[in-house]
Amino acid sequence: MKLKSWLKELPYTLLQGSLETEVDEVVYDSRKAAPGTVFVCMRGANVDSHTFIPDVVEKGAPVLVVEHPVEAPENVTVIQVENGRNALSLLSAARFDYPARKMTAIGVTGTKGKTTTTYMIKAILEAAGQKTGLIGTNGAVIGENHYPTKNTTPESYILQEYFAKMVEAGCRYIVMEVSSQSYLMHRVDGLFFDYGIFLNISNDHIGPNEHASFEEYLYYKKQLLKNCRTALVNRDDPHFDAIVEGATAEILTFSLEQAADFTADDIHYVREHDFVGVEFQTHGRYESDLRVGIPGKFNVDNALAAAGVCSFFDLPKEKVCHALEHIQVDGRMEIVYKSAKCTVIVDYAHNAVSMESLLLTLRDYKPKRLVCVFGCGGNRARDRRYSMGEIGGKLADLSIITADNSRFEKVEDILADIKVGLAKNDGKYVEIPDRREAIEYSLSHAEDGDIIAIIGKGHEDYQEIEGVRYHFLDREVVQETVKKLHM
Repeated sequence: MKLKSWLKELPYTLLQGSLETEVDEVVYDSRKAAPGTVFVCMRGANVDSHTFIPDVVEKGAPVLVVEHPVEAPENVTVIQVENGRNALSLLSAARFDYPARKMTAIGVTGTKGKTTTTYMIKAILEAAGQKTGLIGTNGAVIGENHYPTKNTTPESYILQEYFAKMVEAGCRYIVMEVSSQSYLMHRVDGLFFDYGIFLNISNDHIGPNEHASFEEYLYYKKQLLKNCRTALVNRDDPHFDAIVEGATAEILTFSLEQAADFTADDIHYVREHDFVGVEFQTHGRYESDLRVGIPGKFNVDNALAAAGVCSFFDLPKEKVCHALEHIQVDGRMEIVYKSAKCTVIVDYAHNAVSMESLLLTLRDYKPKRLVCVFGCGGNRARDRRYSMGEIGGKLADLSIITADNSRFEKVEDILADIKVGLAKNDGKYVEIPDRREAIEYSLSHAEDGDIIAIIGKGHEDYQEIEGVRYHFLDREVVQETVKKLHM
């Protein structure tokens, strides 16, 4: 493959060498440099890969993509671009022959609900016989294969590689979570969606390791509405006007509270022996009676958006209904144990907005006590700890505060911040730093009619402590404890 064939959509300046150079791979890790590779240099927060150029050249890489002029042997082609990450995204798409363009692409963004909504869409499409690939927080799913992902939206090269695997597997649709970080870090540059969904936005992901301000967070969130053909936007979000300002997509709306293109009403919370969920009616562009097998009013929003976007594909209504009634998403309002005594739910809620929505939802199911097991991640915004503590104190009958991913902080310091929030409402709590012991305590002290919510980690199968990830899955700990206690 000649280099010039990969440069058709990339603005660049040729500093030296030839565009006729033969290439067969794009790399951004200097350890993978070899003859035939295009090495893309990027400046990161900690590492500037321009410093690896001598090593890359020694390994035989014939092409360098750089952000500024560099010294290189005459036989090496050097191309200058404005942004290395943007170049990596565009080159990766070209290297795999633009695989996303061979499928119908659906992107979902929002502070909360992205994972659940993508799984709902995938379930609906596959119930109707449409093979669908998925990428998001829980990983990439292609047919029967599941690939773990480090980020909600993977690095651009990995993303394009997954798209190519989907095309090869015969997928007609791709549904993926689109994080604000994916636009900030240029992971989805050049990717245009057929349909986009904007679920909501709230004051989260603000901090030194994420976004500098809410305004910046919103700016990157709403980029989806400039990179899709048709968008479904939550009309009930308080920031609706700011969200749609500057959008180039056709905007359609969904709402539970006001006039919109897709609406829902007559909402009922259902708690039966073998079903815990919600049922409702939809109106507007899609009219149906739906029953969703995940608890919570916010899952009415998610299901309405999912059914709304799928209405464009002329699918049988009975397939939509069946898919939503039987939906289950790992770590998203996941019922991991249910008996006459208590119900145990595992959920990924890791900020105050998600936590409040979840606990208010569970209150609607009239538990005798609502018990919440939670912690907060280390090396993240401290405000989250105070606000989650405050929500726990206000809405849970008992909070069991414990470790999450403490990273490089002491668990005790994190819990001290949470207790500041708990004190605002004089919330009843138990402090058990070891997460396994905290979960065991919640079950061993359960009372008849309790709902126990274990939140913060959801699908995650690890705890990160001092830079090391140890295997830990909330669901497994619950199952082991139930067996141990003969519940």
